[in-house]
Amino acid sequence: MGKLNVVVLRYLTRDDFRVLTAVEMGMKNHEMVPVSLLSSIASLKHGGCNKILRELVKHKLVAYERTKMVQGYRLSNGGYDYLALKTFCSREVLISVGNQMGVGKESDIYIVASPEGEQYALKLHRLGRTSFRNLKNKRDYHKHRKNMSWLYLSRLSAMKEFAYMKVLYDQGFPVPKPVDYNRHAVVMELINGYPLCQVRELQDPPALYNEVMELIVKLANHGLIHGDFNEFNLMIDDQDHVTMIDFPQMVSTTHLNAEWYFDRDVKCIRDFFAKRYNYESELYPTFNDIRRSCSLDVEISASGFTKDLERDAALLHPAGPESQEDDEEDEEEEEEEEERKDEEEGEKESVDVEEYKQAMLELEGLKVTDPQTDTQDEGGENEMGEEEPEETDTARSDEEGQRDLQEAGDVCPELVDLSATNRDFKPFRDSDSLLQVAEHRRRRTDSEATMGSVGSCSTIPPAEVRQKMRRQLNKQQKSAQRRRLQKGEANLVTKARRENQSNIKSSMEGASFWG
Repeated sequence: MGKLNVVVLRYLTRDDFRVLTAVEMGMKNHEMVPVSLLSSIASLKHGGCNKILRELVKHKLVAYERTKMVQGYRLSNGGYDYLALKTFCSREVLISVGNQMGVGKESDIYIVASPEGEQYALKLHRLGRTSFRNLKNKRDYHKHRKNMSWLYLSRLSAMKEFAYMKVLYDQGFPVPKPVDYNRHAVVMELINGYPLCQVRELQDPPALYNEVMELIVKLANHGLIHGDFNEFNLMIDDQDHVTMIDFPQMVSTTHLNAEWYFDRDVKCIRDFFAKRYNYESELYPTFNDIRRSCSLDVEISASGFTKDLERDAALLHPAGPESQEDDEEDEEEEEEEEERKDEEEGEKESVDVEEYKQAMLELEGLKVTDPQTDTQDEGGENEMGEEEPEETDTARSDEEGQRDLQEAGDVCPELVDLSATNRDFKPFRDSDSLLQVAEHRRRRTDSEATMGSVGSCSTIPPAEVRQKMRRQLNKQQKSAQRRRLQKGEANLVTKARRENQSNIKSSMEGASFWG
């Protein structure tokens, strides 16, 4: 997986991050993103994308892979780290990265500092290591998906941990204070303490044992089970107070195996205190001791909590007759949302250009505008436009010409009056009068000596003419871009051939030298 080396981060340009973001967007539905797709997403000039990709491969931020069928680039852990750190820097959350504090089977921990000089802990999720690859049986991040990347699973893990940490911190649980998260990285408060596995002696083991067991029961009363509650995920300070860490594997108390997870957490603590501190107690909590007082699993959609089990959770807070209609409406809305989600998942995902633009603005530290406000404004304009009466295309073209005259300055007001009167008399022009005018109009074929032409009233609407011109320009631009991409791919093939020729030449020289 590699360590976090941030030396190159300060030398990356805006175009480098554009290409990195393009690779990230392309990996939504591609295992290896081809150069043609990267060039179209990044929208760089001719030859710029291939040059930047060579530099990124040199610094191991992206990896080039080639098979018999396809060839392309994929984002590495280093490139994903750089995208997350760049976003944190643009948000003014971080300004420097320090030493590595710890390494786990699915994460790395680093010390970082904010612009105000305050130290935080940065947790980078690293799902996919050889020591923890049986993820389908241990976690439910993938849900019903069959194919997924480790980077995407790391992102889901970080999102879950930040959600759990925020809710538990707001409820007063002893957890680090969450600061921010992006992609697979979570920034949290730096705890001044030691893992319980490194503490050899305690001042009062029974008091700490009681505190830890009460914490397990308190979590269960709020509808959550830690799932990995052991000495490696508990921090102890100088006053022997416990702080709980590592939350992605939390499950709901309504999970099918909730009792087994609860008993395993209790057994881990009992066995550790018996081995390390020679303390055994006959008092320990069981799953039947849970008295549910809050439904945090409903709030954060913990693992194991489904729509079918929501009825049991509703028994804690019975609804009156007034709210029954609201519940029925909510259920209908949820069914419609599920059907819509299934339809969207059935279709092939495509790269969202607006999402790419927002990601680039976020990397550059600019404010991202909310697209909902724009749609609301457009909707308001449409509503106002519906109240007005419909007009013909000719009247609209006359209004546009009159608006252009007003913007340029009404130099000759008589022309404005003439256009207004002309517009008033236009409805009286019937088809017979137009035919008579067309018969008496002079044409180019009437005389061989005519050198000019007289313009006539076009029956094609101006909007259709603009649309045709726009289509023609888009076709020209696409063809030019296709030529540039083909030339870039040809350069890659030529480079590979030259490398093969040099390898063959060096091997032949070595064979002739050894005789």
